[in-house]
Amino acid sequence: MAITLVNPTGLPETDIYHQVSVATGSKLVFIAGQVAWATDGGTVGEGDLAAQVERCYLNVGTALAGVGGSFADVAKLTVYVVDWTPDKMPQFLDGVARASAKLGITPVPPGTLIGVAALDVPEHLVEVEATAVLD
Repeated sequence: MAITLVNPTGLPETDIYHQVSVATGSKLVFIAGQVAWATDGGTVGEGDLAAQVERCYLNVGTALAGVGGSFADVAKLTVYVVDWTPDKMPQFLDGVARASAKLGITPVPPGTLIGVAALDVPEHLVEVEATAVLD
């Protein structure tokens, strides 16, 4: 694998992601921000943050598979959540857990969660983009 996930001594360990990823591959893959779209372009889980988070992660998984990769190749995720407040964390983590179970990943790669005012359309609550490295 081109990615090694690490939790360096001196940084807190979390159950949901590693603090650092080390990439050694030669092919960079940048996945556009994935929203909660079904294959037909309809929104999945309108008004349901957990359902949308799950679908976004599944869509990232589909995009990775389309170029011969998987979440094992992801160096970093960036997650944008509309009107983020800390009380939304349980819903967010529920969506991540559901997607992780379906994708067979645990924990997910390092990431950054950013609260935003809006996304492309009002019904989208979350968007997830990924950077991966393939051998």
